[in-house]
Amino acid sequence: MNLEAFILGCGGMMPLPNRHLTSVLLRREGELFLFDGGEGTQVSLRKLNLRWKKISVIFVSHTHADHVTGLPGLLMLSSQVDRDDPLYIIGPPRIAEYIETNRRVLDMYINYEIVVKEFTEPGIVYRGEGFHVRAFPLRHTKPCFGYAFEEDQRPGEFHPEKAEALGVPRGPLWAKLQAGESVLSSRGEEVKSGQVLGEKRSGRKFSFVTDTLAFPEIAREAAGSDLFVCEGMFERELEESAREKKHMTAEQAARIAAAAGVKKLALIHYSPRYAEFNLKQLLKEAEAVFPETVLSRDGMVFPMEYAD
Repeated sequence: MNLEAFILGCGGMMPLPNRHLTSVLLRREGELFLFDGGEGTQVSLRKLNLRWKKISVIFVSHTHADHVTGLPGLLMLSSQVDRDDPLYIIGPPRIAEYIETNRRVLDMYINYEIVVKEFTEPGIVYRGEGFHVRAFPLRHTKPCFGYAFEEDQRPGEFHPEKAEALGVPRGPLWAKLQAGESVLSSRGEEVKSGQVLGEKRSGRKFSFVTDTLAFPEIAREAAGSDLFVCEGMFERELEESAREKKHMTAEQAARIAAAAGVKKLALIHYSPRYAEFNLKQLLKEAEAVFPETVLSRDGMVFPMEYAD
């Protein structure tokens, strides 16, 4: 089952010619999940030829303009195609007001169901088949949350030789054992899945954090992520400015990644003060702490593979 993240926008505060505002799309076997929708989100979706009408859920970190201004157009665009399933929009307080106000003022034609869910406390905010999404609080100038998309554990590896030794012939009964069911052997004895399966295997994890001060609890929430997308808005010499604005530096993001034991850190939400050529300073400072760091750019794709 494929799991991959697409960077739709890596910029913060204001869009630049080659840097749309923060937005990341996660695709899991054809189902799409959007994390934030800054200005330019539709453009990136078109460039990447993604089936945007398959977006199931939009997760919003907070209601600052550079994270939500791409949503009204996306909602209107979705009315131009056949859509039977509802679109869920999940975020902190005032996201419902933002969506409803835009629908009313812009007199949007919407021909599908939009379900907006607000939350104020950390916890699981969405469950799907074989995964869940957990929200956790960040520290910004208004209510802001990070998200962790985590798959359930998978069954252990199936050992056909054990099944045969226990009298279970090759065929449909093997599939039932692999699904965790018990079956009857050719000898009429019960065979449990645990007798033929190895230890359960981990799923994959994706974490998304932007617009926050750096603090230790983020590492706990992002722990073990295959991909950790995290803001790295400023270089080290602007750490005081980052603190005042309740943002973090690339180096601070790298420290969190190291503490969390993630596989890869993708920096995002760069200050517009950094042109493309001098973003390398952010990468240099982050790599010194956490070598598995990359600068995310619009259009980049990050596949996530199973560890076993």
